[in-house]
Amino acid sequence: MAAWIDGRPVTRKDAAREAARLLATARQPVIAGLGADIAGVRAVLDLAGRVGAAVDHMHADALLRDVDVMREAGMMVTTPSEARLRADVLLLAGHSLAEAPDMRARRLDPACPAKRIVWLCPPRKLDPGLVPLHSVGRDTGELPALLAVLRARLNGHPVATAARTIKAIDAMVTELKSARFGVAVWSAGELDALAIEMLCTLVGDLNAGTRFTGLPLPPGDNGRGVLEACGWLSGYPMRTGFGRGYPEHDPWRFDASRLAGSRESDCAVWISAYGAEAPAWTRDLPTIALTTPGARFRTPPRVQVEVGTPGIDHDAVQFVPASGTLMPITAARPSEAESVASVIADILAALPESSSC
Repeated sequence: MAAWIDGRPVTRKDAAREAARLLATARQPVIAGLGADIAGVRAVLDLAGRVGAAVDHMHADALLRDVDVMREAGMMVTTPSEARLRADVLLLAGHSLAEAPDMRARRLDPACPAKRIVWLCPPRKLDPGLVPLHSVGRDTGELPALLAVLRARLNGHPVATAARTIKAIDAMVTELKSARFGVAVWSAGELDALAIEMLCTLVGDLNAGTRFTGLPLPPGDNGRGVLEACGWLSGYPMRTGFGRGYPEHDPWRFDASRLAGSRESDCAVWISAYGAEAPAWTRDLPTIALTTPGARFRTPPRVQVEVGTPGIDHDAVQFVPASGTLMPITAARPSEAESVASVIADILAALPESSSC
């Protein structure tokens, strides 16, 4: 295992001891990035409870948008498998969906019904299997207004907008109403909470006359898996702190970037096992980094340990977007690279008993 302290190669045990020393003396540590498998998340929450750290994920903004809409307004959703097998009409919202492998709907299964696609704000270049029957808008900033117009026309209300836009929207409405099983698809990484809520409300309106549901596409780095694991282990999603000896969820207080930028945090653990990502904050914050090879930090970490990628270097349980659930993954190319869980276990073992929160 490759490990360094202040840029000097060290042994695994020395790196764990130094990481434990930094965490034990920190007043407000934060564990961020959190690109880890389920075993890694379990270990992270054990560590957070022990040292009183806050826990955040690199894609928490997107993940919590969907959570906020679900708990404030409600959300009707399906699984990717159901969408592939049953959907005959797809309502797509935003540019980023063109890059999602699951959206190549016409190619997934010859036995599945052909997908008729209507698209709000598609990109200019599209895969041949994703060409929509009807589309309107280019800039994703238009999405809230377009969704409002679409919902108004669906419910028979007049709107004050360009005739060309109304014509395209009315064609979409006809297609959506004709669906036997329609699915609205979005990515919270691209849509804000208001747009997501309007899209979910539109799904509710459509269900008055046909069968329609939603499919939010999760971000990478096992974000959805981390969200679920945090939920069943602590009762809360990410952006939860353990400084008082019990979990407290506050999306503002425990935002890792805010904690780093405001100097409230005096030590960070950064985890990125699915890619060589580095934190976006610019402050010189003492950092313990657990990443795959190649991560480039603005300021070198005090302690850095290279870890393996879940499902590639070692077996893992993680969220699989294609199935919409947690699944065990056998290592594709097993190696001797350590898992996040094993490195954190070493840090936990090196912590003094007095560091218990």
